[in-house]
Amino acid sequence: MARSDEALRSALLRAAEDQLVTAPDGDVATRAVCEAAGVTQPVLYRIFGDKRGLLDALAETGLQRYTARKAELEVSDDPAADLRHGWDDHLAFAREHAALYRLMFAPRPWASSSARDGLTALLERTLTRCAAAGLLRVDVPVAATMLLAANVGLALHQMTTTAPDTADDDALRDAVLDAVLIEASARDQDDLDAAARRQLRARLDDDGSSALLPEETALMRIWLDRLDHEADHGHETDHHQDHEGTR
Repeated sequence: MARSDEALRSALLRAAEDQLVTAPDGDVATRAVCEAAGVTQPVLYRIFGDKRGLLDALAETGLQRYTARKAELEVSDDPAADLRHGWDDHLAFAREHAALYRLMFAPRPWASSSARDGLTALLERTLTRCAAAGLLRVDVPVAATMLLAANVGLALHQMTTTAPDTADDDALRDAVLDAVLIEASARDQDDLDAAARRQLRARLDDDGSSALLPEETALMRIWLDRLDHEADHGHETDHHQDHEGTR
């Protein structure tokens, strides 16, 4: 009985992942994948286009597993704690699916960025909750870039280290989280004002407001941007005056 394209696709992806896990160089051979799946190479090329398409689809499989894993994590009332837990769980996923993780994040010529984009979107959801709670020190996209770069870099580094130092790993996590989050006990007025603006912007981004018309929401964003610019200009003026006073 002929297999459907969906069944063929699943069989090829399973064969490709099996080969990826056992390959010392982290690569797959299309001929071996086809033999393991019981199909000819033209079938693989028809479904995936080429080897790059096969690897992109396999990386997408990793994202689906990661997304399903994240959906099972308990969401608490403390988004900062959820962010910390998410960092640690990201490293656990990398350890459990090392070959797939390297495919998702190690540089690969002409690779699709969908896996990284998908993880960024998941991370930004939690960061938006942090912003809405007034806990974020920087804008959501900036925080996402910082956290993902550090988390992915650490995960790949751990794969090259025979005995990772957990103290160093925790120190990196704490340093990055301290750079993007505001501790309630350490906030000054500038932090509070900036956090309030991010909080309002995050709520507009998250679900909007039924009390505002679209043009009113747009105007609110303009005001928030203007206040951010004024705050930045004030910091530059204060810095210049401090510099002049020391001369």
